[in-house]
Amino acid sequence: MGFTVAIIGRPNVGKSTLFNRLVGRRSALVDDTPGVTRDRRAGEASLGPMRFTVVDTAGLEEAFDDSLPARMRRQTEQALAEADVALLLIDARAGLTPLDRHFAQWLRKAPIPVFLVANKCEGRASNAGLLEAFELGLGEPIAISAEHGLGMADLAALIGPIYDAGNAPKSDDEPELADEAERVIQLAIVGRPNVGKSTLINALVGEDRVLTGPEAGITRDAIAVDWHWRDQPIRLVDTAGMRRRSKVTEKVERLSVSDGLNAVKMAQIVVLVLDADAVLDKQDLTIARRTLDEGRALLIAINKWDEVKDRTQTLARLRDRLETSLPQARGIPTVTISALKGRSLDKLMDAVLALYQVWNRRVPTGPLNRWLEGMIESHPPPAVAGRRLKLRYITQVKARPPTFALWTTRASEVPEAYVRYLINGLRETFDLDGVPIRLQLRQGRNPYANKS
Repeated sequence: MGFTVAIIGRPNVGKSTLFNRLVGRRSALVDDTPGVTRDRRAGEASLGPMRFTVVDTAGLEEAFDDSLPARMRRQTEQALAEADVALLLIDARAGLTPLDRHFAQWLRKAPIPVFLVANKCEGRASNAGLLEAFELGLGEPIAISAEHGLGMADLAALIGPIYDAGNAPKSDDEPELADEAERVIQLAIVGRPNVGKSTLINALVGEDRVLTGPEAGITRDAIAVDWHWRDQPIRLVDTAGMRRRSKVTEKVERLSVSDGLNAVKMAQIVVLVLDADAVLDKQDLTIARRTLDEGRALLIAINKWDEVKDRTQTLARLRDRLETSLPQARGIPTVTISALKGRSLDKLMDAVLALYQVWNRRVPTGPLNRWLEGMIESHPPPAVAGRRLKLRYITQVKARPPTFALWTTRASEVPEAYVRYLINGLRETFDLDGVPIRLQLRQGRNPYANKS
């Protein structure tokens, strides 16, 4: 991971705002509601000439049982264990709290350098809290305003000597890392709340990387986890559960769903996790259609399969819903798994890699046009207004997803049913099952048009 900086502090002191400032974009969710961040979230940050990984953590709570705050605390402890530098963030306008003092005492025992950063120092109201921060015994506090970008130079001067001491990645390694980044498969895990998305992420990577539990809606941010599967680099993205829009009333949940939809846009493969007890309900179909409309390859994982009694009926119901409700991507691969028990995960990842190859497939122009001749002979295009449509030439203009351009006369008048006939023929002939296919109708320029 290279040089890593962890941002730690009690809830609502501005950790996610500082994280977004360092990574240079609105990546982590930010809201006035305390406790928005629950998982630890990593991002590539830049501060002056330095390039490093910054980790946003959940607000520290003094909880040590199996409750949600305690599980959040353990995620923060893991982030601290993997970091090279820790920043203890406090709210200078609110002044010190007993929770600030408690966790300052905890961080003094950390084996890595810990720096005290006082946030929200853009006005005079912060002066008292800034002076009070000396009581924590972590040295002179650095005054910043993460929201307005003040004090970033002082923060860079603080971290710089440790960064230069040999912990940062060497510049000679950067081209290799860039080449690897081009080969990374972006894999988003989506679905309704409490279907086992986070459990699946943890089962794949082999550690408690993201928060799990019986509570619905634990995940809020889209959490990216870099991982390797059989030498293939993969970026797993855990997303918040997506409910029907009519049921989403809180601002934080709206932000979470928006973050999840953005993860779908950035992904290459999307795994839709279903609960075996409720296969492809209306919300699942909405998520699937959204994925296909974005041009992403879709794979369905039926979780909790070990609890299903009538498996034949469940699979038959799933196939029926797919054929009737998602005809735009026939042959969507389906894998039955148990994330909690780690069953069939190899089968799932094999299906992901196979689908990725189909999504990237390119078909030569020669076979495409021979196929087009056969399709026209089998089923000629209909006549429109007494004149026969002519299909002249087809070629693949891009992959990811497979996109074809078909030159024809009067492109706007080709019936939708005939377009579907051609797309189904492409899918069957060139083995493009499970991915969306885009067919663009193009019309050649008429040299005699608009001439008197």
